[in-house]
Amino acid sequence: MANAILTPDKQGLDEERDAEPVIHHAPHGLSDRFALAFTKLLRVLADTFFAKRYGHRAIVLETVAAVPGMVGATIQHLTCLRRMKDDEGWIRTLMEEAENERMHLMTFIEVAKPTYFERLVVQLAQAIFYIIFFLLYLVSARTAHRLVGYFEEEAVVSYTLYLKEIDEGRSPNVPAPAIAIHYWKLPADATLRDVVLKVRADEAHHRDVNHGFASTLSGAPVDWDTASPYPPHAEEIRMNA
Repeated sequence: MANAILTPDKQGLDEERDAEPVIHHAPHGLSDRFALAFTKLLRVLADTFFAKRYGHRAIVLETVAAVPGMVGATIQHLTCLRRMKDDEGWIRTLMEEAENERMHLMTFIEVAKPTYFERLVVQLAQAIFYIIFFLLYLVSARTAHRLVGYFEEEAVVSYTLYLKEIDEGRSPNVPAPAIAIHYWKLPADATLRDVVLKVRADEAHHRDVNHGFASTLSGAPVDWDTASPYPPHAEEIRMNA
């Protein structure tokens, strides 16, 4: 394993540029193609069910997105115990990813105010996806991380479209929820657009880390310096790692 805890020396880069949805990992081999095809299938389902209701879409997608990090951290932890070896930063990174995605969910719950039906969809989606992803990670951790990398590519695209909806007035640019202001250390007058920019930058970081993990597991070289900057809100986790 390569050390995947990225340093925050690139945090000053502009978020509008860092997370542009032009970064795509070209699939290599059956494992990557399976991950990409499964991601595209879920994208079609999300587009069909939610259309341009991006706040509600985010609620369901973020509860699913919060699963892989915790599953990966759990299995990596047990693997390292069993093999009596160091994790080289993977466990902390994956746990931070899981917490970060959970905070995305808590933020958009305040924004979109999901109905009881949507909450039921969240519960069902999480239960089904947890089982599928846990089994996939046991069979092929490389495929699991590549799948998450492609998930995050689509997440960056979705949040870019959400920004467009806000900028063009089709979605209200409401004040940022208090939980988001506290978590991302935003100014008191921050708006939803500010939050979406932060969320998109987070997703870009998770995209790069998971593609990097998948490439590492396949034996391919990884240039961590080209990854999206380490999220500022994770600095405490990095310092304690």
